[in-house]
Amino acid sequence: MPPSGKSEEAKMGQMKRKPTIAVFNSPFELGLRMVYLLKALAPRGGDLQKLVLLDYAIVYSADLNGPSSLHTPVPFRGAELLSRRELIEQGLYLMSTRGLVTADWDANGITYFAGDVARTMTSSLMSKYLRQLEARCHWAAEKFGQADSIELTAQFAASGHLWGAELETVSNTGGTLWQSR
Repeated sequence: MPPSGKSEEAKMGQMKRKPTIAVFNSPFELGLRMVYLLKALAPRGGDLQKLVLLDYAIVYSADLNGPSSLHTPVPFRGAELLSRRELIEQGLYLMSTRGLVTADWDANGITYFAGDVARTMTSSLMSKYLRQLEARCHWAAEKFGQADSIELTAQFAASGHLWGAELETVSNTGGTLWQSR
């Protein structure tokens, strides 16, 4: 008998399920948002801390006296900042494998920029949601783009949008995905 304890006959009638791929709140979704955001910030870029905060700003822009929020506001949405940090880092890495995002390393850490093909991609996709995302990204870049991550963290904290300052500061060692192998 196989290790699972089921006979071969019992296994033959079963269908194998393909693993599901998360679309919402996934590295792909957040990576796509980062491409739009970095394109709006160009020629400037942003470190991971700044991008996490600006992601909140583009999704919940009404919380920051901006245009209507891109997503429906949910209770305790500030806690999303914690879970999104890793997903954003994974999304940036994913988009970098396609030339949509680039990263520069220096003494201050890692700064992310829109890649060479970011403009081509963002101007090719035309859904209503992506046009709204693009508009929110331009709003966030205009309102917050000049601030570095330290200034931006202070602004968000002063306006009550950090909920206990759940965010980490960017370390100079880079992220787990961006270390050389």
